[in-house]
Amino acid sequence: MIKYDLICKCGCAFESWFSSSVEFEKLIRKKLITCIACNSISVKKSIMAPNLSSKTKKNYRANKNAKDIRKKLIEFRNFVEKNCKYVGDRFTEEARRIYYDKKSTKSIYGKASPEETAELADEGIEVSTIPWIDKSEN
Repeated sequence: MIKYDLICKCGCAFESWFSSSVEFEKLIRKKLITCIACNSISVKKSIMAPNLSSKTKKNYRANKNAKDIRKKLIEFRNFVEKNCKYVGDRFTEEARRIYYDKKSTKSIYGKASPEETAELADEGIEVSTIPWIDKSEN
């Protein structure tokens, strides 16, 4: 796993984990990485500093930032669960049905592999991958 600091043209900075640098480049080429703030695909790696030992004050700030981000991601998950229909492993099937049948329906969320997500994007079906935080962990 590799963590990259990412930045969007809107100025939003965030980080994300990838299985490898090759996987990151593949997802960028397929336009599957989107900004967490504006959903733009204009996302690039930002300059990253090496992970060095830090003092307690820096650790406190990092822990506070991590807690704040976690809290926001849990709020986002709660919003999605309240306002969207869970379709589980049928996500790609349901996304295609909505796209091709042009039927008005509630937004959906579920599970799809990176390959399935890439296939949907190749078909012109707009989807987003979001970090799904386990609410039970501290």
